[in-house]
Amino acid sequence: MSAAPNEPVLLRRDDGAVTILTLNRPRAMNALSGDLIDALQAEFDRLSHDRSIRCVIIEATGRAFSTGHDLREVASSQEYAFHHDLMTRCSAMMLSINRLPQPVIAKVQAIATAAGCQLVAACDLAVVSTEATFATSGIINGLFCGTPSVPVGRNVGKKRALDMLLTGQFIDAATALRDGLVSRVVAPDALDAETLALARHIAAQPPQQIAQGKAMFHRHMEMNLPEAYAFATEFMAGALQSEDARAGIDAFVNKKPKPDWKGR
Repeated sequence: MSAAPNEPVLLRRDDGAVTILTLNRPRAMNALSGDLIDALQAEFDRLSHDRSIRCVIIEATGRAFSTGHDLREVASSQEYAFHHDLMTRCSAMMLSINRLPQPVIAKVQAIATAAGCQLVAACDLAVVSTEATFATSGIINGLFCGTPSVPVGRNVGKKRALDMLLTGQFIDAATALRDGLVSRVVAPDALDAETLALARHIAAQPPQQIAQGKAMFHRHMEMNLPEAYAFATEFMAGALQSEDARAGIDAFVNKKPKPDWKGR
Protein backbone atom coordinates (compact mmCIF):
# COMPACT_ATOMS: atom_id res chain seq x y z
CA MET A 1 0.00 0.00 0.00
CA SER A 2 1.48 3.27 -1.09
CA ALA A 3 0.86 6.06 -3.54
CA ALA A 4 -0.94 5.10 -6.72
CA PRO A 5 1.28 3.19 -9.19
CA ASN A 6 3.96 5.39 -10.74
CA GLU A 7 3.13 8.31 -8.43
CA PRO A 8 6.00 9.69 -6.33
CA VAL A 9 5.78 9.15 -2.58
CA LEU A 10 6.70 12.81 -2.03
CA LEU A 11 5.51 15.82 -4.00
CA ARG A 12 7.09 19.27 -4.13
CA ARG A 13 5.75 22.59 -5.26
CA ASP A 14 7.15 26.07 -4.73
CA ASP A 15 5.09 29.16 -3.95
CA GLY A 16 7.56 32.01 -4.32
CA ALA A 17 10.00 31.68 -1.44
CA VAL A 18 7.98 28.88 0.21
CA THR A 19 8.44 25.18 -0.59
CA ILE A 20 5.58 22.77 0.12
CA LEU A 21 6.49 19.09 0.51
CA THR A 22 3.52 16.71 0.41
CA LEU A 23 3.63 13.18 1.83
CA ASN A 24 1.89 11.18 -0.89
CA ARG A 25 1.14 7.67 0.38
CA PRO A 26 -2.54 8.19 1.20
CA ARG A 27 -3.50 4.52 0.86
CA ALA A 28 -0.83 3.66 3.43
CA MET A 29 -1.84 6.57 5.72
CA ASN A 30 1.44 8.25 4.71
CA ALA A 31 3.49 5.73 6.66
CA LEU A 32 7.19 6.60 6.59
CA SER A 33 8.57 3.90 4.31
CA GLY A 34 12.25 3.80 3.50
CA ASP A 35 11.48 5.34 0.11
CA LEU A 36 9.57 8.24 1.70
CA ILE A 37 12.31 8.82 4.28
CA ASP A 38 14.91 8.92 1.50
CA ALA A 39 12.77 11.25 -0.62
CA LEU A 40 12.42 13.68 2.30
CA GLN A 41 16.16 13.50 2.93
CA ALA A 42 16.91 14.27 -0.72
CA GLU A 43 14.67 17.34 -0.64
CA PHE A 44 16.20 18.58 2.62
CA ASP A 45 19.66 18.17 1.13
CA ARG A 46 18.60 20.28 -1.86
CA LEU A 47 16.89 22.91 0.28
CA SER A 48 19.92 23.31 2.53
CA HIS A 49 21.75 24.92 -0.41
CA ASP A 50 18.82 26.87 -1.90
CA ARG A 51 18.90 30.48 -0.74
CA SER A 52 15.82 31.37 -2.79
CA ILE A 53 13.63 29.30 -0.46
CA ARG A 54 12.92 30.97 2.90
CA CYS A 55 10.39 28.62 4.54
CA VAL A 56 9.25 24.99 4.15
CA ILE A 57 5.85 23.40 4.78
CA ILE A 58 5.36 19.66 5.22
CA GLU A 59 1.80 18.50 4.53
CA ALA A 60 0.11 15.24 3.59
CA THR A 61 -2.60 13.86 1.35
CA GLY A 62 -5.49 11.72 2.51
CA ARG A 63 -6.95 10.74 5.88
CA ALA A 64 -3.73 10.91 7.91
CA PHE A 65 -0.72 13.16 8.24
CA SER A 66 1.36 10.07 8.98
CA THR A 67 0.86 6.93 11.06
CA GLY A 68 4.58 6.44 11.57
CA HIS A 69 6.89 3.75 10.24
CA ASP A 70 5.51 1.38 7.64
CA LEU A 71 4.99 -1.70 9.80
CA ARG A 72 4.63 -3.94 6.74
CA GLU A 73 8.13 -2.90 5.71
CA VAL A 74 9.41 -3.28 9.28
CA ALA A 75 7.95 -6.79 9.47
CA SER A 76 9.50 -7.81 6.14
CA SER A 77 12.81 -8.57 7.88
CA GLN A 78 13.89 -9.83 11.29
CA GLU A 79 17.49 -8.67 10.78
CA TYR A 80 18.97 -6.14 13.20
CA ALA A 81 21.04 -4.60 10.39
CA PHE A 82 17.90 -3.93 8.32
CA HIS A 83 16.07 -2.30 11.22
CA HIS A 84 19.14 -0.32 12.34
CA ASP A 85 19.66 1.05 8.84
CA LEU A 86 16.00 2.10 8.53
CA MET A 87 16.00 3.84 11.93
CA THR A 88 19.36 5.50 11.23
CA ARG A 89 18.08 6.96 7.96
CA CYS A 90 14.91 8.18 9.67
CA SER A 91 16.81 9.83 12.53
CA ALA A 92 19.17 11.52 10.06
CA MET A 93 16.17 12.84 8.12
CA MET A 94 14.59 14.23 11.30
CA LEU A 95 17.88 15.90 12.29
CA SER A 96 18.06 17.49 8.85
CA ILE A 97 14.91 19.47 9.69
CA ASN A 98 16.66 20.92 12.73
CA ARG A 99 19.74 21.78 10.66
CA LEU A 100 18.00 23.39 7.69
CA PRO A 101 18.49 27.16 7.50
CA GLN A 102 14.81 27.55 6.63
CA PRO A 103 12.11 27.21 9.31
CA VAL A 104 9.97 24.11 8.70
CA ILE A 105 6.24 24.09 9.42
CA ALA A 106 4.21 20.89 9.81
CA LYS A 107 0.69 21.34 8.41
CA VAL A 108 -1.35 18.61 10.09
CA GLN A 109 -4.86 17.91 8.87
CA ALA A 110 -5.52 14.62 10.70
CA ILE A 111 -3.92 11.78 12.65
CA ALA A 112 -0.17 11.82 13.43
CA THR A 113 1.11 8.80 15.35
CA ALA A 114 4.45 7.25 16.33
CA ALA A 115 7.11 8.45 13.85
CA GLY A 116 4.41 10.66 12.29
CA CYS A 117 4.07 12.41 15.64
CA GLN A 118 7.87 12.51 15.73
CA LEU A 119 7.88 14.32 12.38
CA VAL A 120 5.49 16.95 13.75
CA ALA A 121 7.66 17.40 16.86
CA ALA A 122 10.83 17.62 14.76
CA CYS A 123 9.48 20.57 12.77
CA ASP A 124 10.12 24.09 14.02
CA LEU A 125 6.43 25.00 14.00
CA ALA A 126 3.18 23.09 13.58
CA VAL A 127 -0.15 24.46 12.38
CA VAL A 128 -2.88 21.88 12.88
CA SER A 129 -6.55 21.36 12.27
CA THR A 130 -8.95 21.09 15.20
CA GLU A 131 -9.58 17.58 13.86
CA ALA A 132 -5.94 16.49 14.20
CA THR A 133 -4.97 13.93 16.83
CA PHE A 134 -1.59 12.77 18.09
CA ALA A 135 -0.14 9.69 19.79
CA THR A 136 3.12 7.86 20.37
CA SER A 137 1.25 4.62 20.02
CA GLY A 138 4.02 2.09 19.44
CA ILE A 139 3.57 0.60 22.89
CA ILE A 140 0.13 -0.69 21.84
CA ASN A 141 1.92 -2.76 19.17
CA GLY A 142 4.55 -3.98 21.63
CA LEU A 143 7.19 -1.36 20.88
CA PHE A 144 8.17 1.70 22.94
CA CYS A 145 8.49 4.72 20.61
CA GLY A 146 12.18 5.31 21.31
CA THR A 147 13.13 7.68 18.50
CA PRO A 148 9.83 9.62 18.63
CA SER A 149 10.51 10.17 22.34
CA VAL A 150 13.51 12.38 21.46
CA PRO A 151 11.72 15.37 19.86
CA VAL A 152 8.39 14.75 21.64
CA GLY A 153 10.12 14.87 25.03
CA ARG A 154 11.89 18.08 24.06
CA ASN A 155 8.57 19.62 23.01
CA VAL A 156 6.28 18.67 25.88
CA GLY A 157 8.54 17.82 28.83
CA LYS A 158 9.29 14.58 30.64
CA LYS A 159 6.04 13.74 32.39
CA ARG A 160 3.72 14.60 29.53
CA ALA A 161 5.95 12.75 27.07
CA LEU A 162 6.10 9.65 29.25
CA ASP A 163 2.33 9.76 29.68
CA MET A 164 2.00 9.60 25.88
CA LEU A 165 4.79 7.05 25.45
CA LEU A 166 3.72 4.63 28.20
CA THR A 167 0.00 4.65 27.38
CA GLY A 168 -0.11 5.16 23.61
CA GLN A 169 -3.26 7.18 24.16
CA PHE A 170 -4.34 9.92 21.78
CA ILE A 171 -4.41 13.62 22.54
CA ASP A 172 -6.49 16.14 20.63
CA ALA A 173 -5.32 19.34 18.98
CA ALA A 174 -6.21 21.55 21.96
CA THR A 175 -4.16 19.35 24.31
CA ALA A 176 -1.27 19.29 21.84
CA LEU A 177 -1.32 23.10 21.79
CA ARG A 178 -1.48 23.33 25.58
CA ASP A 179 1.43 20.92 25.97
CA GLY A 180 3.65 22.58 23.35
CA LEU A 181 3.62 19.85 20.71
CA VAL A 182 2.07 22.25 18.17
CA SER A 183 2.13 26.02 17.78
CA ARG A 184 -1.28 26.92 16.28
CA VAL A 185 -4.71 25.26 15.98
CA VAL A 186 -7.14 26.41 13.30
CA ALA A 187 -10.44 25.34 11.80
CA PRO A 188 -10.09 22.64 9.11
CA ASP A 189 -11.24 24.96 6.34
CA ALA A 190 -8.65 27.57 7.37
CA LEU A 191 -5.67 25.21 7.59
CA ASP A 192 -4.30 25.79 4.07
CA ALA A 193 -4.61 29.57 4.16
CA GLU A 194 -3.34 30.01 7.73
CA THR A 195 -0.29 27.82 7.18
CA LEU A 196 0.68 29.48 3.91
CA ALA A 197 0.16 32.93 5.41
CA LEU A 198 2.49 32.05 8.29
CA ALA A 199 5.11 30.67 5.90
CA ARG A 200 4.93 33.76 3.70
CA HIS A 201 5.25 36.03 6.73
CA ILE A 202 8.40 34.20 7.88
CA ALA A 203 9.75 34.20 4.31
CA ALA A 204 9.46 38.00 4.25
CA GLN A 205 11.75 38.45 7.27
CA PRO A 206 15.54 39.01 6.97
CA PRO A 207 16.78 35.59 5.78
CA GLN A 208 20.21 35.70 7.42
CA GLN A 209 18.72 36.51 10.80
CA ILE A 210 16.08 33.78 10.40
CA ALA A 211 18.65 31.14 9.48
CA GLN A 212 21.18 32.12 12.13
CA GLY A 213 18.47 32.66 14.75
CA LYS A 214 16.98 29.21 14.16
CA ALA A 215 20.41 27.59 14.53
CA MET A 216 21.16 29.65 17.64
CA PHE A 217 17.84 28.76 19.26
CA HIS A 218 18.17 25.01 18.74
CA ARG A 219 21.74 25.08 20.04
CA HIS A 220 21.05 27.08 23.21
CA MET A 221 18.06 24.89 24.11
CA GLU A 222 20.56 22.10 24.82
CA MET A 223 22.66 24.31 27.15
CA ASN A 224 22.29 25.17 30.81
CA LEU A 225 20.97 28.65 31.61
CA PRO A 226 24.28 30.53 32.10
CA GLU A 227 25.77 28.94 28.97
CA ALA A 228 22.62 29.80 26.99
CA TYR A 229 22.73 33.44 28.04
CA ALA A 230 26.44 33.72 27.20
CA PHE A 231 25.87 32.14 23.79
CA ALA A 232 22.81 34.31 23.06
CA THR A 233 24.70 37.44 24.16
CA GLU A 234 27.46 36.72 21.63
CA PHE A 235 24.81 36.11 18.97
CA MET A 236 22.97 39.37 19.68
CA ALA A 237 26.13 41.47 19.76
CA GLY A 238 27.17 40.05 16.41
CA ALA A 239 23.68 40.33 14.91
CA LEU A 240 23.56 44.03 15.77
CA GLN A 241 26.52 44.55 13.45
CA SER A 242 24.67 43.14 10.45
CA GLU A 243 23.47 45.32 7.58
CA ASP A 244 19.88 44.16 7.99
CA ALA A 245 19.76 44.89 11.73
CA ARG A 246 21.22 48.35 11.26
CA ALA A 247 18.80 49.14 8.43
CA GLY A 248 15.82 47.78 10.34
CA ILE A 249 16.62 49.70 13.52
CA ASP A 250 17.26 52.87 11.56
CA ALA A 251 13.89 52.49 9.82
CA PHE A 252 12.15 52.07 13.19
CA VAL A 253 13.95 54.94 14.94
CA ASN A 254 13.59 57.37 12.06
CA LYS A 255 10.13 56.23 10.90
CA LYS A 256 11.34 55.14 7.48
CA PRO A 257 9.74 52.48 5.26
CA LYS A 258 10.70 48.89 5.97
CA PRO A 259 13.99 48.16 4.17
CA ASP A 260 14.68 45.46 1.62
CA TRP A 261 16.61 42.76 3.47
CA LYS A 262 20.10 42.27 2.06
CA GLY A 263 21.51 39.44 4.20
CA ARG A 264 21.76 35.87 2.88
